[in-house]
Amino acid sequence: MSLSNEQMVGMYTTMVKIRQFETRVQGFFAEGKIPGFVHLYIGEEAVATGACAGLRITDYITSTHRGHGHLIAKGGDLKQMMGEIFGRTTGYCKGKGGSMHIADIDLGILGANGIVGGGGPLANGAGLAIKARKEDNVAVCFFGDGASNQGTTQEALNLASAWKLPVVFVNENNGYGISCPTSKSMAVTDIADRAAAYDIPGVVVDGNNVLDVFEAVSEAVKRARSGDGPSLIECKTYRWRGHFEGDACVYREPGELERWVEKDPIPRFENKLLAEGILTPETVAEIKTAVEKELETAVTFALDSPLPDPSDLTRDVYA
Repeated sequence: MSLSNEQMVGMYTTMVKIRQFETRVQGFFAEGKIPGFVHLYIGEEAVATGACAGLRITDYITSTHRGHGHLIAKGGDLKQMMGEIFGRTTGYCKGKGGSMHIADIDLGILGANGIVGGGGPLANGAGLAIKARKEDNVAVCFFGDGASNQGTTQEALNLASAWKLPVVFVNENNGYGISCPTSKSMAVTDIADRAAAYDIPGVVVDGNNVLDVFEAVSEAVKRARSGDGPSLIECKTYRWRGHFEGDACVYREPGELERWVEKDPIPRFENKLLAEGILTPETVAEIKTAVEKELETAVTFALDSPLPDPSDLTRDVYA
């Protein structure tokens, strides 16, 4: 699937937006201004951006506890996202869900998820509904390397394969399930190898190369739309921050983070676009300034919004 220059600039802008959003959240959390936990996506921006770039607004995604990047890449509103993270009534879930429970059904965002491996069954449900309605939409399930070992994920892969559901499983292998490296939690080197057990395609890509992610996921989406069933795409990437903010990362090897920072997906793509004349230093500066202004508006919106009233504690609670 070929990309226009405009689409590539859009993908670059999305990655910058995710990075700046997460950097602002990181700062506010350190200042004690955000309730609850946050799990940041810094370093993994190419996966969400590349995967969502080929989706329609009518397609669905299921996210994870590290979900801000997925939501932004699918078109999530920064003001409502920031409002939710700050626990304000103007947030996506009226301030009751926080970072890990943002959803926007109108955009096909079926929700971030605090349960590791919780997205697979939801994506299958969306896929089954698509099939029942005879639509050609797809559902993309984002999940991490830790979630790849959960029974829910393996059961979802099996059922999607057996029923040929239009689901694309996008594994974000950032090397660690909390503090446990993949080398200690699984015998296989590539999670994508597990696709063979379900007789579906399994592909490994450089998760820090947004174009590689886009091409692999687009091919899987095309297969799903045509009725040929699911695929498993493994994106090798790395989270720069800890599992959660406050994680001291004592489990990392010396120099490990620095090696991955050298493979930062944003300057890699930026340099490519500059070399091809698709971007100029001036347009890069303009994009970053525009994103900064958009984020400032979102932060102001959130901070000016009211906190939930205690009398609303049980409103919108269904279980």
